[in-house]
Amino acid sequence: MAPAPGPRPLIALPQRYATSASALRYAAVVTARALAEAVFRAGGEPFMMLPGPPGETAARLARCDGLLLPGGGDVAPWRYEGARAGSGARVHGSVYDVDDAQDTFDLALARSALARGLPLLAVCRGMQVVNVALGGSLRQDMGGAEAGSRRAHRHVVHPVRVAAGSAAARALGMESVTASCFHHQCVESLGRGLVPTAWAADGTVEALELPGARGWFLSIQWHPEDTAPSDPPQQALFDTLIQETHQRKQQSN
Repeated sequence: MAPAPGPRPLIALPQRYATSASALRYAAVVTARALAEAVFRAGGEPFMMLPGPPGETAARLARCDGLLLPGGGDVAPWRYEGARAGSGARVHGSVYDVDDAQDTFDLALARSALARGLPLLAVCRGMQVVNVALGGSLRQDMGGAEAGSRRAHRHVVHPVRVAAGSAAARALGMESVTASCFHHQCVESLGRGLVPTAWAADGTVEALELPGARGWFLSIQWHPEDTAPSDPPQQALFDTLIQETHQRKQQSN
């Protein structure tokens, strides 16, 4: 799909911390090139947002036209396990790359975007962040190939069934897709108002939507950016995000 004429809408894309990066001598803040390119192909301008104080999130997000919550490390279990149990969180040994500053920032972004009705596409960890932001919980480990589990979702490409009439189906243009997955956690209990609209063959929830949301919202567990350059339905997810930012601007004028 050709980008719409006029200025590219600014899409907030929170950066991730990295201990090193090519050609840099220091620790870095990074974003997945495939995600940024998918937004750019769709006609958007990726805005690499540095994680910062949660109290400034709403004001910083106000200058943006949409939000893309990307993948990354695991959300700290105390964010959902501790709240649910009312005590210390249980932590599975497979939990990795937890960063409380990143969690705080992403959760604040999700809540601010939903409150404002800002178009929001959440990917992998992003979907899990939204679920936790709305009071849901995660399964800390689904099991992996090394444990003989059939529920391994790392380095896996598998079919996903999409509910007819859902935002996911409308964006993809179909009710069944092949998805590239890289995750060992998944949604357990649903956050307030969230509804599953896509599933893997093993029953894992692959998409969540929020009926009655103030703005367009879609969260997916897989990584559409992996195949978006050669897979039009996956690129269409990013195209839809940009289309929704244009529609929101038109409605506000």
